[in-house]
Amino acid sequence: MGKSQETYSKKEKEKKRLKKHQDKEQKKEERKANSDKGKSVDEMYAYVDADGNITSTPPDLTKKKAIKTEDIRIGISRQEDLDPADLIRKGTVTFFNDSKGYGFIKDLESQESIFVHVNGLESPIKEGDKVTFETERGQKGLNAVRVKLVK
Repeated sequence: MGKSQETYSKKEKEKKRLKKHQDKEQKKEERKANSDKGKSVDEMYAYVDADGNITSTPPDLTKKKAIKTEDIRIGISRQEDLDPADLIRKGTVTFFNDSKGYGFIKDLESQESIFVHVNGLESPIKEGDKVTFETERGQKGLNAVRVKLVK
C-alpha cells in the first residue's frame, strides 16, 4: 500500500489558510453590520459644543453669542503714525572708507551697527563723528539715510 502524499506541514498550511479566510469573512460581516449606509443625513451630523467637544445633539441657539464682523481682526494690527522726530536717530561713525564710499554707524540707543553709503550722506563724515540719521530697510538689513554731522 502507498504512503499518503499529504504531510503534516501541508495540513498545517491548509488549516492556516482556512482560518485566515474565515477571519476575513468575519471582518467583512462586522463591517456590513456597522456600516453607516442607509442612515439618514440627520443621524450622520456631528456638532461641536461651546467647549469644543464633538456631540450628537445640536447646540442651544439661545446661548449663541453675536459677533460683529468689524471686531474680527485678521493679520497684524495697524500701527499709529510715528512722529517724524522719533525717526531721527543719533549715533557715532565707527568706520568709513572714503575711497569705497561706505561705512558703519553705531546707534547710541540700540548699539547696533548700521550700514551707510556715500549716497545717503548730506554732509561729509569721518570715523569718530557724531551724526544724526534715519534708517531704511535695504536688501541686507538697515541702511542709514539722510546722515548729518552733529556740531
